[in-house]
Amino acid sequence: MHQNKTTIFQNLGLIDYQTAWDYQEKLHAEIVGIKLENRNMLSENQVDTPNYMLFCEHPHVYTLGKSGKPEHLLLDEKGLEKYQAKYYKINRGGDITYHGKGQLVGYPILDLENFFTDIHKYLRFLEEAVIRTCKDFGIEAGRIQGLTGVWIDHIKQENPRKICAMGVKASRWVTMHGFALNVNTDLSYFKHIIPCGIDDKSVTSMEKELGQIVDFQEVSNKMLQNLKDIFEINN
Repeated sequence: MHQNKTTIFQNLGLIDYQTAWDYQEKLHAEIVGIKLENRNMLSENQVDTPNYMLFCEHPHVYTLGKSGKPEHLLLDEKGLEKYQAKYYKINRGGDITYHGKGQLVGYPILDLENFFTDIHKYLRFLEEAVIRTCKDFGIEAGRIQGLTGVWIDHIKQENPRKICAMGVKASRWVTMHGFALNVNTDLSYFKHIIPCGIDDKSVTSMEKELGQIVDFQEVSNKMLQNLKDIFEINN
């Protein structure tokens, strides 16, 4: 089977978290199913595995990763109801995070055997796409050693603040979950959690850094192009 870097892009718009999660699981299972069938076939009869890139926004929701601590959510059921937010324990890596309108959420459902089999490299590539997208809008962002995601003030670290959270899962080298870039996000919702389990650093958005509302569609377009460039994705 040759490497198939063709990737299907789908913009899901504003979508319920559970609905998007179920859809991710469906695509993931289909790709894994193809891979398992291919193992029993001669190479010339094997079927290429597809890749997907899903972009969306979610209504207010908190998600807790496998390594997260429930106490990092600072709201009880009544609090969640008050702020019209849902809460899910999910199967990605990482701790707790928030998703809401004005945040660009990306779910790459990729067969990494079409690209490279290295999860750390995969995370760095996602981070690089975000860093380039921020740069496209005049925002200097980067990495902080030992912390996944993308940060502002990552060099001097006088007031380091996260602009993009990440949490992924990979099974049989097929990825799901992904990144959440704060574009015009209501940052007040992060006050109800200890974001990603880190209590000594704050959260920011492109809107906050630039002092103005940012064109969400333009950010989506730039992010998609940067992902295509970095992963050498074919349309």
